[in-house]
Amino acid sequence: MNQTTGHNPQAINTTLKTFIINNFLFGADQNPLQEDDSFLEQGIIDSTGILELVAFVEETYNLKVKDDEMHPDNLDSLRKLEAFIQQKLAK
Repeated sequence: MNQTTGHNPQAINTTLKTFIINNFLFGADQNPLQEDDSFLEQGIIDSTGILELVAFVEETYNLKVKDDEMHPDNLDSLRKLEAFIQQKLAK
């Protein structure tokens, strides 16, 4: 686990939101990212970006995202991604 990253939901949310804003929205804050915004539908992250996001999650939280877990139910919004990470960390 990254030493600056906690496992509580708020810390996970903040870490994910910061990563997405810095890497995919390029620091833009005029259009704040909402908890349920679909990354794919809103064009925030494309299919290549999902792989980058998965790599970040795996490295930051020291977990493995399996191929069959890479679907919108787990990865397509801050809320879904946070819940997915919490579930993986609880195992």
